[in-house]
Amino acid sequence: MIITEKKPLEEVLAGLHGARKVAVVGCGRCATTCGTGGESQVAEMGRILESKGFDVVSSGVVEAQCDVRLLKKYLRQAGEADAYVSMACGSGSSALAELTDKAVVPSNNTMYLGVVRRLGDYAERCGMCGECILSETMGVCVKTRCSKGLLNGPCGGSSKGKCEVDPEKECAWGEVIERMRKAGRIGELRKVRTSGRARK
Repeated sequence: MIITEKKPLEEVLAGLHGARKVAVVGCGRCATTCGTGGESQVAEMGRILESKGFDVVSSGVVEAQCDVRLLKKYLRQAGEADAYVSMACGSGSSALAELTDKAVVPSNNTMYLGVVRRLGDYAERCGMCGECILSETMGVCVKTRCSKGLLNGPCGGSSKGKCEVDPEKECAWGEVIERMRKAGRIGELRKVRTSGRARK
């Protein structure tokens, strides 16, 4: 899931400078789960904008704002606007911007691709680098979970399984090694990675 967090309201309002009629568009998937673009957040944004003097001509949630097909269908029913507030991730905001010549103002910062442990508790698990090595690291993305982004094993500075850069974090390579040990694959650590893929 793509993890987003709300931008400061001042930043959204600054982006709407010069607009009078505004449409607010949420996303029914990731942003809804993150509490940054679901029905209640869209309604709240509409109320805030109206209190600031904007004419909110339409507001609603597209099932997936990054899906251009669904977005086109939604926009056909939306009111005529001077600007759109996109309550989605950067991909959703970009998709919206491609379909209109009006200003698109994102209300969220896109943080990372992560997993949901509990509502409101997210963990980064993928940097979307395009060179996935999870099959070689027992499902642990060392590019995102190792504070130093090391590809060829631990730095040697961890203490009691904790990262030396961030002692609150588990050492990602410590987890890889433990998983490899349990799976009888510890010898695979001898492979050297020059970019994404390992070589012998």
